[in-house]
Amino acid sequence: MKYSISLLLLLFTLAAAAQKNPQEATMEAPRVIPGAERINVYLPLLEGRSVGIFANQTSMVGNTHLVDTLLKLGVNIKVIFGPEHGFRGTADAGEKVGNYTDSKTGIPVISLYGSKKAPTPDDVKDVDVLIFDLQDVGVRFYTYIYSLQHFMEAAFEMGKPLMLLDRPNPNGFYVDGPVLDMKYKSGVGPQPIPIVYGMTIAEYAFMIAGEQWLSPKANSRYEYYKNRAQNSPDTPFHFQVIKCKGYDHKTKYVLPVKPSPNLPNIQSIYLYPSTCLFEGTVLSEGRGTDKPFQVFGHPSLPKTLYSFTPNPNEGAKNSKLYGQLCYGWNLSGTPEEVQAKTGKNIQLKWLIEAYRLFPDKANFFLLPKSGKMEESFFVKLSGNNELWQQIKAGKSEEEIRKSWQPKLKAFKAIRKKYLLYDDFE
Repeated sequence: MKYSISLLLLLFTLAAAAQKNPQEATMEAPRVIPGAERINVYLPLLEGRSVGIFANQTSMVGNTHLVDTLLKLGVNIKVIFGPEHGFRGTADAGEKVGNYTDSKTGIPVISLYGSKKAPTPDDVKDVDVLIFDLQDVGVRFYTYIYSLQHFMEAAFEMGKPLMLLDRPNPNGFYVDGPVLDMKYKSGVGPQPIPIVYGMTIAEYAFMIAGEQWLSPKANSRYEYYKNRAQNSPDTPFHFQVIKCKGYDHKTKYVLPVKPSPNLPNIQSIYLYPSTCLFEGTVLSEGRGTDKPFQVFGHPSLPKTLYSFTPNPNEGAKNSKLYGQLCYGWNLSGTPEEVQAKTGKNIQLKWLIEAYRLFPDKANFFLLPKSGKMEESFFVKLSGNNELWQQIKAGKSEEEIRKSWQPKLKAFKAIRKKYLLYDDFE
């Protein structure tokens, strides 16, 4: 099948699709339709082509997995790629998942988490089109955007057309947190963005490509294909986004499927940008409980606080303080109650108070083997070498937040250039 969609025409189509639906003027918001459900838009582009799909348990079309949906429609799927937690989404955080054959479909699954981060030419030698469909949560240290970057780089470098099926961002209604200092770039901080960046995964993809934040070869190939598409209406697509319908950045989207084992519901997702920072401390962040990232604490905190005992469970087989009675905080509640607690900001008050009450302050933050705090996991999570020092110095939340503003303002200006949906401000 010969493609006839240029990138220029695609952008025009996407812009037209962003016009408001008359339903938006009514009291009842339209149903948000993820890109994967808009099969009539992208299926013609897959006819007669062999396909490789980067997907996991969130890659759903209604109640059916994207892979199963496309197979039933006759799409020739050659290979499946899986991120952290695996293709079926049951692996522990950071757990090594090897390659295998999916028992349901018989399709080979290649893990792209761990030492192997991107497809090789051999992996895609029989593939005509690559598809990316993962549900992100809009937080810098959530590893799916790192997976996206590596997948984009591989696709562009190898000259494979890439189709991205966009999904709503459940934390897409605000932007906040320190912007990553690239001296502390890592797998939980790949680009100079704040902890909460307020973009869908497709908007983020356009940004890292447009700002030339990919590998040098991928940047060059992206510009080449973009210019070629703009100058010739018969150029096959190289990078295609299928937008969501009924979504904008004021939408409070509740995920129908948990994106990973320790984000079981929207309450954990709302709290995750704030409480994940406890992963860089000696405190439990709630892994091994039924409320991960909603409870946090330590055995040495005051016994008058909320108590809980973390234990191994599915998706959290290894973590801190298992089997030990911890004292701390319980932030759980209804989605509305939890969202009211977080608002449109990362909340530092819980971290500041936990540090204030912790008796052994010298050992509050986890140190790496080198003993250097600047190489610690907390620094990787926060994205700078200042936040831990500000907390130790007794700085207020307001003072710390003020220090973020210059870089946040600069990031927001970049972000605006790549939005596909109406913004929250």
